Amino acid sequence: MDDYKLKTIEEGTTKIEFPEYEKVSSDAPVFYNPHMELNRDISILALQTYQKEHGKEINICDLFGGSGIRGIRYKNEINGVGDVSINDISELANEFEKHNVELNNLDNISIHNNDASIFLRLNRGKFDVIDIDPFGTPSPFLDSAGYCARRESLLCVTATDTSALCGTYKEPCIRKYNSKPYKSEYCHETGIRILVGFCALTLSKYAKCIEVLLSHSTEHYMRLYLKVKKGSKKSDKSLTNIGYISHCKECMYRECNKGLATAIPAFCPECGEKLIHAGPLWLGKIQNKEFISDMIDESENKKLNSEKQLLKLLNACLIESESPATFYDVHSICRYLKISAPKLDLIFEKIIKNGYEAEKTHFSPTGIKTNAPINEIKKILLKLNNG
Repeated sequence: MDDYKLKTIEEGTTKIEFPEYEKVSSDAPVFYNPHMELNRDISILALQTYQKEHGKEINICDLFGGSGIRGIRYKNEINGVGDVSINDISELANEFEKHNVELNNLDNISIHNNDASIFLRLNRGKFDVIDIDPFGTPSPFLDSAGYCARRESLLCVTATDTSALCGTYKEPCIRKYNSKPYKSEYCHETGIRILVGFCALTLSKYAKCIEVLLSHSTEHYMRLYLKVKKGSKKSDKSLTNIGYISHCKECMYRECNKGLATAIPAFCPECGEKLIHAGPLWLGKIQNKEFISDMIDESENKKLNSEKQLLKLLNACLIESESPATFYDVHSICRYLKISAPKLDLIFEKIIKNGYEAEKTHFSPTGIKTNAPINEIKKILLKLNNG
């Protein structure tokens, strides 16, 4: 530790020190990413909300400790936390984790030096919360997480390989998540659904199922909070949410079809063009209204540096919690129609007046989640454009 110039930062009520470095990358001597503070702040609220729901002490695994900031904040800022296990394969990271635990005068935090998957395999059933926040894809660690997770637990997953999940690079997504992506205007939602679907299918091998409490796509990463439950019948029922999204890039028609081996249409029923399919992926809910509402209430009890941004995101996820899968991008449709985009508020007002649902989405500032068909939206936009 003496060989490095140290930087000190404070998140919430937690202070840590780590080696100063120029660029956030996996090459840093000890990993700390300042851009993930919002991620950690949201996690504080999610884990506290989960702990209060269960009314007991929770034991937590921080699988990729780095500087120790995540696991240390969990112990320091969440009420009702028992043991926290921080793991990292880097011995230098372990040194700084121990140092930062002492810096915050905390007990019941253990530091481990293991391969991530092996650490989970060695600690089956010990954790109420498993947090997987790797540099890149979480895919290689989800099988061990499924093996390790308690029958009633919380699984938190971060993915930073959004270029694969969103369809910029198709082959890596197929290789890592066993799913074909498609780069549409709603590709970030498709990416979230691919990630959830992969988690559901992976955990089902251990007769465990998931319920999505919160999911969001922010900047360079995607994040999931999944309630894990045990039972083969529950798992079978959960997997009925797996299916495919079929998209027409000519007229922007799309439809969802549930079933892992279901029949999916080859051609667009609106214009006759060949449909493009994404999946298998999760077609069930990706937000839980009650859980998110409780998280928003819990924010009043915590010191969070990103509170303003955090509340904006959580409220957006709350608004879209009951909405159907996918969304329409107003600018994309207007380009197709070769018209100027009307004001969003007028579009929402007209869709609702015509008897359909319409909500904003955190995935895009110009996105509309609605059960209105594409032709109805086109008619509305043309009418508004003509005055």
